[in-house]
This record gives sequence, structure tokens and C-alpha cells, in this order.
Amino acid sequence: MKSILKYSHHLLEEIVKPGETVIDATCGNGNDTLFLSKLVGEQGEVLAFDIQEQAIDHTDQLLMENNCTNVSLVLDSHANLENYLSADLEGKIGGAIFNLGYLPKSDKSIITKGNSTIAAIHAILKYLKPNGRIILVVYYGHEGGDVERNDIMKHVISLDQKKYSVLQYGFINQKNNPPFIIAIHKK
Repeated sequence: MKSILKYSHHLLEEIVKPGETVIDATCGNGNDTLFLSKLVGEQGEVLAFDIQEQAIDHTDQLLMENNCTNVSLVLDSHANLENYLSADLEGKIGGAIFNLGYLPKSDKSIITKGNSTIAAIHAILKYLKPNGRIILVVYYGHEGGDVERNDIMKHVISLDQKKYSVLQYGFINQKNNPPFIIAIHKK
């Protein structure tokens, strides 16, 4: 079985094509951004968001070390990502990924929140291509994490099954609130 992070990448590898535009809604330390950059290739584009300058700096450093030039780093909340998407991208975004929670090795009081994540999901769904996917890696073992998890679950469960398939993937025999994946597939 694939780990949570490997499975999240696998779900995107299945549907994202070279040359597409994709979104890393929470760039953190840059690992997903780097993965997406390589996945879409030189002709593709990655829009990577984070609210912390430290995350943007770490991601920028990782991208420079790997000679990636197809990424636009945005110091802003993913709740505002629609402000960075042009109308010509509607129906063309290949996929998106979120790692919810807090930035590892940083201030644990700065966390993603349900309302901003739901706003970002809603915006991305409008721009997502048919058969595109939004992947959410849900870390909830911190203060406030269970509230975000519950808000997001309530939202994704309500998505129209005629338009979207929603998958939950996680290991159920692990202690300490193991992360899990929510994958939204646009039909």
C-alpha cells in the first residue's frame, strides 16, 4: 500500500498532463510544488500559495536547487486564489493539492482553517478540467485540526455525486490522528 503522501501524488500523476496548469494551495516546504513542477514540465505552470513568508522562501530555495522555473509563488491565502486565475483557465486546471494543518518546524498556531480551505475548493472546482482532481491531505492532530476536518468533511459530502466523486483514503490502525486523503474528482 502507498503512504498518504505517495498516494496523493499517484492520484495526481494519473490525471495531470504535461503543459497543464496546476495548484499547490499550501506550498509549505515545497515538496508538492517541486513534484507538480516536474509533473507538468517546462511548458506547464504551477501556482503555489502560502500565507507564511518562511514557506515561500523554503519553496523558492528548493525550486532553485532543482532548476524549476515554471512556478509562480504567491504569498497569500489559498482562499484568495481565484484572484490569481485568469478567465481563460476556466475548465483547464489539471489538479490541485492541499496539505492541511501547520507548516512543519514552525509556529503551530498558524494553521489552515475550514472556511478558507472550502473557499479555495469552491474556486478550484470552477476552474478544474473534466476528470481533474483536488487532493487534500488532512492533518488534524493539532489544536483546531478537528474543526477544520469536520467542516471540510461536511462540505465534500454535500458535493453533487452527479458532478463529483469524492474518495477518502487513510490508515485506520494508526494512533495519534493519522493524516488521511480526500480526493475530489470532477466528472
